[in-house]
Amino acid sequence: MADKKTERKKKIKALIYDKHYRPMKQKEIGYLMQVTPEDRPEFVKLLQELVEEGSIEVTKRGKYKPIEKEVLKGVFTCTKNGYGFVTVEGKEEDYYIYEKNWNGAFHEDTVLMESIDSQPRSGHRKEGKIIKILERGMKTVVGTLEKNQNFGFVVPDNQRFQSDIFLSKGECGNLISGFKVLVKVTDYGDERHSPEGKIVEVLGHRDDPRVDILSIVKAYDIPTEFEESVNEQVESIPDTVIAEQYPMRKDLRELPTVTIDGEDAKDLDDAITLSKDGEEYLLGVHIADVSEYVSENSPLDREALKRGTSVYLVDRVIPMLPHQLSNGICSLNAGCDRLALSCLMRIDRNGKVLDHEIAETLIKVDERMTYTDVAAIIDHDAETRKKYEPFVPMFELMKELSDILRERRHARGSIDFDFPESKIILDEKGHTVEVFPQVRNAATKIIEDFMLCANETVAEDFYWREIPFLYRTHDIPDGEKIDKLQSFLQNFGIYLKINREELHPMEVQKLLTKIEGTPEEPLISRLTLRSMKQAKYTVQCSLHFGLSTRYYCHFTSPIRRYPDLQIHRIIKENLHGKFTPKRFTHYEEILPQVADHTSKMERRAEETEREVEKLKKAEYMERRIGEVHEGIISSITSWGVYVELPNTVEGMIHVSKLPGDFYYYDENTYSMVGERTGRQFKLGEHVKIRVADVDMLLKNIDFDLEEDTYGERNWDEADCQ
Repeated sequence: MADKKTERKKKIKALIYDKHYRPMKQKEIGYLMQVTPEDRPEFVKLLQELVEEGSIEVTKRGKYKPIEKEVLKGVFTCTKNGYGFVTVEGKEEDYYIYEKNWNGAFHEDTVLMESIDSQPRSGHRKEGKIIKILERGMKTVVGTLEKNQNFGFVVPDNQRFQSDIFLSKGECGNLISGFKVLVKVTDYGDERHSPEGKIVEVLGHRDDPRVDILSIVKAYDIPTEFEESVNEQVESIPDTVIAEQYPMRKDLRELPTVTIDGEDAKDLDDAITLSKDGEEYLLGVHIADVSEYVSENSPLDREALKRGTSVYLVDRVIPMLPHQLSNGICSLNAGCDRLALSCLMRIDRNGKVLDHEIAETLIKVDERMTYTDVAAIIDHDAETRKKYEPFVPMFELMKELSDILRERRHARGSIDFDFPESKIILDEKGHTVEVFPQVRNAATKIIEDFMLCANETVAEDFYWREIPFLYRTHDIPDGEKIDKLQSFLQNFGIYLKINREELHPMEVQKLLTKIEGTPEEPLISRLTLRSMKQAKYTVQCSLHFGLSTRYYCHFTSPIRRYPDLQIHRIIKENLHGKFTPKRFTHYEEILPQVADHTSKMERRAEETEREVEKLKKAEYMERRIGEVHEGIISSITSWGVYVELPNTVEGMIHVSKLPGDFYYYDENTYSMVGERTGRQFKLGEHVKIRVADVDMLLKNIDFDLEEDTYGERNWDEADCQ
């Protein structure tokens, strides 16, 4: 049916775009195309759809004609500073939209856009004009209620929704100003009228503990509760594993088995066994068999797919699966029999996987280890080694194999950006009391190396089986970004080798090795990272640029990532010989959508985590206004210099507040340059700052430059005359 409709649309469009066609009314086109009376309603509908899609246009006199300018469908986004862009699928660059050409569009709306600048000047983006809004993106908004005697309005937390939302007096009820609310937008307004809405959830007063984080969670539309159908399914799942019920599973309970995670982790989805057979290592990576409890298309499965991933915030985890599973029967808790899907690998002394087996297993974890304790054992801490004495030889063997695997990856060109993550400590009321960098230790690297090895092994296995699968891919960086990086590196006498107009990961790795320990390292590392593309899920096994491997997937975290759960089902169906032609077709149909959706959900989770982190860092620095700190310039834009402090907090010195000169941003050198003095601020430079101000709504931290940053000479206003 859909094909017939498409064909009819094509015929109508072909007629209207024929070089001999002259604009006609609906009746005339119908007569020319010999549309029968009974087909007339459908014909009228098709014409209307073609207009709405932007394929044709209709004049004020009701005559249909071809679109004279290029019309494209895309998603409109706007920045907090009021700049608008439309992203069109298949186009490398976004189109810039001046505010006068927004035509009532709001952030994330799907729109039709007319290209108005097909030949932009060098260094400028193409421009567009929004001509129609096809679908609203932001249907709900989180904000703060401001109430007066006769009505109220909500000030959105998201500065990209650039209008307050009007509420009637009745809609405000007994609420007072200062309450955080989730509002459904019922009318998006126009040039003369504000958008209108109705309150769908009251989150609490803005001063209540933890309401600030909940507001961000709701703003990103992340579900915090599970539906009744999901809870009912959970009730039917056992809370213990009875080993006798699984006689066909490989029983590995006698192997010394450990989990290694952070101190506060509760969803333990991977365990390790390791021994040596002569010169070869026998590594077992055992992953929680979540698919045993979450069957395809069940309420639990649909909810897990909708969420896509667990979200890890500073004060809570919003799980992909209910706690009864994620912290209970699926979690590989010490002393409990558990079901696992294991990748058992035989690895030689050069780190090559000689043989492997993927099997359904029964395991029992002996010790729940933390990264801190394992690192202490490796560093020969006597007290910790005595506490875990039976397992010390295995941890030493783990370090040995980890080093071999890491060296093998390094030899093929794998890239390792080692930027520290932030650790934020809150008090009982949810206020930030401490912020510090969380650096990877030897134990975190061990787990990382073993998980990477298992993920590559599984991906390669199923690539050669030629059945539908989900892969984790990381594309080659854009040529334009690499050209810019290349130009910048030449200032330091560094040249990237590019073969056949493509960059090999080995060249990036060589670059990072070359600059290690130099003053330029922070600067060049950051710029190189920004040149990389974002990893995503795909059905094609193409490339993981960062890891310099052809084969990669996510197999090791099915409790918190849906793609892992999805491929576990495929693996198990294959193990049981149930991968029929019908199932082949089924997965061919669903996996592209799963890949696209879970990639989007991953980005949503990352943005939410980043926003919460920014909020809590801003709160921390709000109590430190006036303090002086030393930091490093982490980023430079035309509007200011960003400085990162040793505790990972980042703030900005606005360009207008740089003393001693008038400054401009030099794109070629990524530096801020004084017009008269030639004084430069460069990425990676150490500076001394004073905390000047904090905007909690925007989560922005403002710094002032301390004058003695310049050394012996201090600048004053006379220098600018």
